[in-house]
Amino acid sequence: MSKGGKLLIFSAPSGSGKTTIVRYLLEQPELNLAFSVSATSRPRRGKEKNGVHYYFMTISEFKRHIKNDDFIEWEEVYRDSFYGTLKSEVERLWAEGKNVIFDIDVVGGLRIKKKFPDKTLAVFVKPPSVDELKIRLKKRSTESDDKINMRVAKASIELATAPQFDKIIKNYDLDTALKEAHKMVAEFVGVTADEPEKE
Repeated sequence: MSKGGKLLIFSAPSGSGKTTIVRYLLEQPELNLAFSVSATSRPRRGKEKNGVHYYFMTISEFKRHIKNDDFIEWEEVYRDSFYGTLKSEVERLWAEGKNVIFDIDVVGGLRIKKKFPDKTLAVFVKPPSVDELKIRLKKRSTESDDKINMRVAKASIELATAPQFDKIIKNYDLDTALKEAHKMVAEFVGVTADEPEKE
């Protein structure tokens, strides 16, 4: 893969607020970020669009890409639920001169960090507690109790990986977490971390 911009990884258990943080950072023009859209074999939810939220694939399509070595990283997160980062996606964004930001699970995030150690900042977003996480997931009302319990069980394992990341943001208070994330990313990509304009 060609040399390009920096890679910013945001990983966390489901419901920690990493997606909110990533969306906020993408809105800060001085950071020059572009979002890496992951590929997945899971079905679409709600109003999700192909190529915007994910590249949706069948399980057999996904496995074909694995065989062709088209992914920087991939993982079977739950049975028959594959997620991965296409090399072509990162190449495309680097060609546009962008720094690439990932909203990605813990295992995938650490794999990218291992492949590009010098160009990657890996940030772990920590929820206040596993109980709080469960409350947030229930509030979403997008998944069954079984699915939520699966995610909560997985969260305990994911929290144990936090020390392997470069930085940890404790998302107890969203405004504080957003400021912290902005400062970290600005320093890493080499721009002055002035307070971003409040709308």
